Amino acid sequence: MTSPIIYLTRHAQAFLGALGRLLRRPLGSLLTLLAIAVALALPASLWLLVKNAQLATGDTGDAIEISVYFRPGAALEKAEQLAASARVRTEAGTVTVISADVALEEFRRYSGFGAALDSLQGNPLPHVITVKPKPDYANPRGVESLQKYLRAWPEVDSVQVDGEWVRRLSAILDLMRNVLGAFAGLLALGVLVVIGNAIRLEIGAHRAEIEVTKLVGGSNAFVRRPFLYEGFFLGLLGGLLATGITVILVVALAEPVSRVSALYGGRYLLSGLDLLEAAALIGLSALLGVIGAWLGAALLIAKIEPRE
Repeated sequence: MTSPIIYLTRHAQAFLGALGRLLRRPLGSLLTLLAIAVALALPASLWLLVKNAQLATGDTGDAIEISVYFRPGAALEKAEQLAASARVRTEAGTVTVISADVALEEFRRYSGFGAALDSLQGNPLPHVITVKPKPDYANPRGVESLQKYLRAWPEVDSVQVDGEWVRRLSAILDLMRNVLGAFAGLLALGVLVVIGNAIRLEIGAHRAEIEVTKLVGGSNAFVRRPFLYEGFFLGLLGGLLATGITVILVVALAEPVSRVSALYGGRYLLSGLDLLEAAALIGLSALLGVIGAWLGAALLIAKIEPRE
């Protein structure tokens, strides 16, 4: 059984050996790192686009309101009954009943047509219910579910959604998230291929050394270890470089975005990757490096046998 000191010593040797190999071929290592960094910076930049779009529009949930208009002559009790039923719905947040008398009084107060309204016989305005969805359901699916439920009541004349642009924006952002997921998956696969190919080339360059190591009793795991560390370094440094590229992009675009925001009377500061997002990007890149190195090394090393 290998002692912990010997085990750690072997890992330290593999760690330093992998770093040394990368430093001995700076141009090749740099080109590989640039390919990894660009592949990771693209989905990171798309993520920042979605993130800043959400921050620029703010909390859109409060902007969505469903107005339910009752048929002329419908009893106020029916409106209150529907409001009570709507309040127990999972999607519904704030539900408010506006009676026809209250609506007429508000219209009389703010419209400036008080004298004309006095000449009318009866109240032409219907009872109205306003429903604000809960934040978790302020999306196209949640709003559509509420609309179907409210329209089903026979006393309801029409259902109108105020803030249609919010629903459209939410749908666009959902689409962008789905595109981001597919894009990130394809580019992660590209990173695996780049690192795996780099490791295979490195194994080919050290084939004789591997044969000698196996001849003196080195196992496949022992031979594979420094290449896994090399993949880790490629992923880690590629992730750091990708983070640096996104920082440069944010700095370069911050002033133009601020200038455009000022033209519309706002003051918006472009948001970059926070510490958690940067750490996730670097950590994922390092993990992809190890996986890519393992995929590139495992089968190839197993096939190399020492010559008699």
